[in-house]
Amino acid sequence: MQRFTELKVWQQAHALVLEIYPLSARFPTEERFGVVSQLRRAAASVASNIAEGSKKASNADFARLLNIAEGSVAETEYFLILSRDLGYVDEPTVEPMFERVAELARMLHGLRMKVAEGA
Repeated sequence: MQRFTELKVWQQAHALVLEIYPLSARFPTEERFGVVSQLRRAAASVASNIAEGSKKASNADFARLLNIAEGSVAETEYFLILSRDLGYVDEPTVEPMFERVAELARMLHGLRMKVAEGA
């Protein structure tokens, strides 16, 4: 298996985290332990599960962690929706993030299916 940093899906996940941190830093301070923390944790979980999974000894373990990353992508999408609906971020700002989330979900699913075939 190649280094996780060379995986396009990890690169996309990491780029999303790098977008979310400065965005969420502008949220109300009372959300520091609420939406900000949850959004950052969910987004970082995508990239970290890809990284962890890439180092597992079996394809089945890697596929399981990719599936966990898929769940974290959905969680990230929800917290972006919530942030938009609470007025913490506007639609033109968050729309490209929704597109990145959708692409990440497709990429993760494809990689998980490929890895699972080799299990």
